[in-house]
Amino acid sequence: MKKIEIFTDGACSGNPGPGGWGAIIRYKDAKKEMSGGEKNTTNNRMELMAFIKALEALKEPCMITAYSDSKYLCDTINRKWVFKWKQNNWRKSDGKAVLNVDLWKKLLSFLEKHELKLIWVKGHAGHKENERCDSLAVRAIKKLKESF
Repeated sequence: MKKIEIFTDGACSGNPGPGGWGAIIRYKDAKKEMSGGEKNTTNNRMELMAFIKALEALKEPCMITAYSDSKYLCDTINRKWVFKWKQNNWRKSDGKAVLNVDLWKKLLSFLEKHELKLIWVKGHAGHKENERCDSLAVRAIKKLKESF
């Protein structure tokens, strides 16, 4: 199984508002950068979308070490909340509906294929790849705004 690294970040100009995401996939010495955005979204959706888009780009099951500055993403997976939500018909422990269910469902389908270690990194703290992903996300927002 290939060992790869994924770095992701999402951003929003207003929340909700125009949003962007950026991702880097690294395998050995090869690196692929990706980005995109949506006209009306939230920061959390962009954080999830960055990770999903990176996973979609993988052509076979992999051992993944992923890095994100999103506590929403990292805690939900690492603390296994997403699996509890699914068991509870997409309800949180307080009985409220889970947000972004469409993206969590998509993400779960990828987690079945890959081995994942997800690591939280502090955002805007000099982590080289996280800063690059943030730059990709912000650039995607600017591109979107220019097309309005």
